[in-house]
Amino acid sequence: MVRAWVLLLAALLVVGAVNHVADFVRGGWVPYPWAPGWVNGYWTSLAVLDTVAAALLVWWRRAGLDLAVVIAVTDLAANLYALHGSSFADEPGLQRLTAFTVLVVVSVPFVRPKLRARTTKRRTH
Repeated sequence: MVRAWVLLLAALLVVGAVNHVADFVRGGWVPYPWAPGWVNGYWTSLAVLDTVAAALLVWWRRAGLDLAVVIAVTDLAANLYALHGSSFADEPGLQRLTAFTVLVVVSVPFVRPKLRARTTKRRTH
């Protein structure tokens, strides 16, 4: 069951990455002209960060879930910041992102203990 949950989170991160790549392809380095520059930079960087988090989750790494939490919370914060003159009810994308953020954060105490920590071995002299 945990494996299926982790794969679901990874798949949702890939969906996010694909959306950010598509926005970048359509709009270039500033795909969201209505948003401040730092928001554009952050959202564009999610094309890479979402992919890294998804890969780490597939490889069963705690760092993947940790990164997913940071991404979800900060992405939600950036979206709320950029919500100019609109409401939560009017923004289905924000509703989906909120649901994703809740899924990621709620899964931490159940999923994280089952994931592997860093596995590199230290050499002793």
